[in-house]
Amino acid sequence: MHIAYITSVYARASDTFIRNEVLALRQRGHTVDTFSIRRAEAEQEVDQEVSQEQASTDYILRQPPLTLLTAALRETLRSPGRMLATARLAWRTRALGVRGTLLQLAYLVEAAYLAGRLRARGVQVLHNHVAENSANVAMLASCLSGVPFSMTVHGPGIFYDPRKWALAEKIHQSAFTVCITHFCKSQCMVFVPPADIAKLHVVRCSVGAPFRAVEPLPIPAAPQLVCIGRLCPEKGMLVLIEAVARYVAGGGRCLLNIVGDGPSRQLMEQMIARHGLQDSVKLLGWQGSTVVRQQIEQSRALILPSFAEGLPIVVMEALALGRPVISSRVNGIPELVVSGRNGWLTTPSAVDELVAVLAQVCSASPEELQQMGRHGVDDVRRLHHLDTEIDKLEALLASAAR
Repeated sequence: MHIAYITSVYARASDTFIRNEVLALRQRGHTVDTFSIRRAEAEQEVDQEVSQEQASTDYILRQPPLTLLTAALRETLRSPGRMLATARLAWRTRALGVRGTLLQLAYLVEAAYLAGRLRARGVQVLHNHVAENSANVAMLASCLSGVPFSMTVHGPGIFYDPRKWALAEKIHQSAFTVCITHFCKSQCMVFVPPADIAKLHVVRCSVGAPFRAVEPLPIPAAPQLVCIGRLCPEKGMLVLIEAVARYVAGGGRCLLNIVGDGPSRQLMEQMIARHGLQDSVKLLGWQGSTVVRQQIEQSRALILPSFAEGLPIVVMEALALGRPVISSRVNGIPELVVSGRNGWLTTPSAVDELVAVLAQVCSASPEELQQMGRHGVDDVRRLHHLDTEIDKLEALLASAAR
């Protein structure tokens, strides 16, 4: 098949779940072109794989405005009827207000450029990841070009305002819609009519090659933990630092390395200084996959105190490397992390629970954690095996392409 992938920002440190699919489909002999609305910030270019994907990606907003406007005019002249139908779809699915209307007009122009590229390259099916603004562009480009489109819904953001993002209409227009967990599927089912439920399919994200079929290293004796993710309010980072502060103030000892960056960084730095945690909490910024793996292997557990999530790939990576996971009991995470088996689930924002779990993890014997790690390896290989999930996705794409 000749497939195109599009998302808002590609490639970057945090989108291994997309790159895993793209690379796996290419390894199966399919041609996969990648498109992105914008290019990631320079600090996201953390390793060779990300750099290679960026070099081959077509960035729509890097095109001169005249190129984009010319593409819109070309599509209008080529098929006025299609352009009219697409404009009506754009109007019907816009967010309310002047800003929503102007953004949808911009998406329509971007879609015209994308439609021309899809047609020129002979693309058979267009797949979108993260069903928000880039899915608007994908849906409109599909309407203009006649190339079927599909999408993967992750959540949780789109479930905060599904009507603004026209989730039901996107699912209706799609050839199929992938949901990364059963929880995600259930949320989509809330908004679609019964006739469209058959379009919803659970295809789980999977870990990349460096994390598959590896022999886990021994659990370290040192009380070192790692947190990996974007530094933003929904990740619960301030709650995590508060929990570490209480644990250390009570006589506990640990080192927490936090990999990632984002808008909460300054607040986190201030909080670390206020509690005197410079020796207990380190902010490492974005790192490549090699460093991420090293940080996981050097730690007793991964900790992710999020308030809202889909199902983070880093949870799968930690379990694949034989490390238990401490996480909030939110969204799709309990479908993989099971308290007492391969990690601990805590109530979101409950600092006292997090302090208690920190004490358990830091005081547990390496043998106890090793046993939990073995369960984690078994679970992630069973539920998130790349070949199994790509089999599902490949079959859906082939059906759409036909």
